Amino acid sequence: MPIMGEPGHADMVDYLGTIEATIGRPSAIVVISAHWEQPQPTILANPSPKLYFDYYGFPDETYEYSYPAPGSVELANTLFDALSSAGLNPALDTERGFDHGMFIPLMLMYPDASIPVVQVSLVDGLDAAAHIELGRALAPALGDDVLVLGSGMSFHNMNGFGDSPEALEFDAWLESVMVADMVENDREAQLVDWASAPAARFSHPREEHLVPLHVCYGIAGGAAIRTFDGSVLNTKVAAYSWNENPN
Repeated sequence: MPIMGEPGHADMVDYLGTIEATIGRPSAIVVISAHWEQPQPTILANPSPKLYFDYYGFPDETYEYSYPAPGSVELANTLFDALSSAGLNPALDTERGFDHGMFIPLMLMYPDASIPVVQVSLVDGLDAAAHIELGRALAPALGDDVLVLGSGMSFHNMNGFGDSPEALEFDAWLESVMVADMVENDREAQLVDWASAPAARFSHPREEHLVPLHVCYGIAGGAAIRTFDGSVLNTKVAAYSWNENPN
């Protein structure tokens, strides 16, 4: 819908279009997509992934998009080794394509498709603590010039979009946890226990769009910066960054 020009996504489109000017061009991008779940953490090691159109019911032209970014087998293997060293029993996938959790935001962020991209899956069960640990295991393998994109959404109830007080409640809670100056064990405990937050299950009936944030927190740690404070389909949403200007 952002690529199609749907008006309710205009805030998001505008924000994603500012990313390159804000942070520059990374040497590689690692995408943690809400749209890939596996029994074990799985890393895309396909040197030339095609696009995987993992949606249905959209106009024909949405199945003809092109985003010919290269993969990086070298980076994929580096991430695999890091997860293996942490005892997480990872796997490599040499066949899968890039899903829309990757190509839709990156078509807006880096439209020339020249930066190598590696996707890392979520893990079945979507346990929050396990995804924080996944991030911690990935961290040593990531150079300072690698961008990690947690591609989900801070609100994801397909039947709940609109000007709802519940969405505002969860947004306020999430911001208080993400940006506050607090003891780190307390922040982590609140993120692990996210389902106890106000309107949590209204905002995320299923948490696949939230736990990419947990992976990013595991990688970076500490308080984040709220870099997007806008709406999608008249619903408050947010983006958070741990380093607005790595260059």
